[in-house]
Amino acid sequence: MSETSLITTPFDASSTASDVVAGIDLTNRRAIVTGGASGIGIETARALAEAGAHVTLAVRDLEAGKRVAEDIAATTGNQLVEVALLNLIDRSSVASFVASWDGPLHILINNAGVMATPETRTPEGWELQFATNHLGHFALANGLHDALMAAGSARVVSVSSAGHLRSPVVFDDINFLLRPYDPFLAYGQSKTANILFAVEASKRWADDGITVNALMPGAIHTPGVAGLQITAEQRASGQDFVWKTPQQGAATSVLLATSPLLDGIGGRYFVDCNEAGPHVPGTRTGVASYALDPEAAAHLWQVSIDALS
Repeated sequence: MSETSLITTPFDASSTASDVVAGIDLTNRRAIVTGGASGIGIETARALAEAGAHVTLAVRDLEAGKRVAEDIAATTGNQLVEVALLNLIDRSSVASFVASWDGPLHILINNAGVMATPETRTPEGWELQFATNHLGHFALANGLHDALMAAGSARVVSVSSAGHLRSPVVFDDINFLLRPYDPFLAYGQSKTANILFAVEASKRWADDGITVNALMPGAIHTPGVAGLQITAEQRASGQDFVWKTPQQGAATSVLLATSPLLDGIGGRYFVDCNEAGPHVPGTRTGVASYALDPEAAAHLWQVSIDALS
């Protein structure tokens, strides 16, 4: 990846989701936002609704989802905001969600996630953050592949993080059975997986008219996350931390989902509404080479298929 080939847009870290979707008409377009009842998921869904999309909030908490859907409908005037149950670590829940979907799907935003959780494994034995942030979304996107293909020109957005710089996918020990569990390494691994998914899915699905990109939303003041995003290590490094509002945090997701500037673009990683360059050691900027490695992406795809079989 050469820096001269990086995708740039008129938007930046200060842009909001409303800014990037201004002038874009999503009437008759259908979108799913996982984790759409909290944090940047709310503002992502709101911006899509503002542009006229028919939005489904895929959430674990139906009551919270209904409250958010009512708020979005009231603030945008778009009544086409629905709520559906989705628990990403429950295979039957993902299967039920997929089975209930009918017709084309134009936009899938894999936004839901957990961060730095205590050591926990799913009933199948998968580490919780990897299972939630990657495997659940992998199963969802694959299950909805035909609906995405039916749209004719669909986009999948994979919400990653600068946390991916903490760890590649450690294929020999994804579940921390051979090494001490570290919640931030586990988080980093899952966020690298989000980028690798975009790389391989774009390769596999390009002929189906589906593009997939990944992004870092930025440091957002949202409940339960703000305290985790600045660790002692980061404080000691003296690096500046610029906080974003949820509306600014949702901007890059909405850009990747809607902007004509991204037509036909896939398998890339964006920060602050622009494609990120290579990681600069000693900083939290850029994208790690291991996160864009096509061999690792292909390997992860097969591991994921095997995990869900």
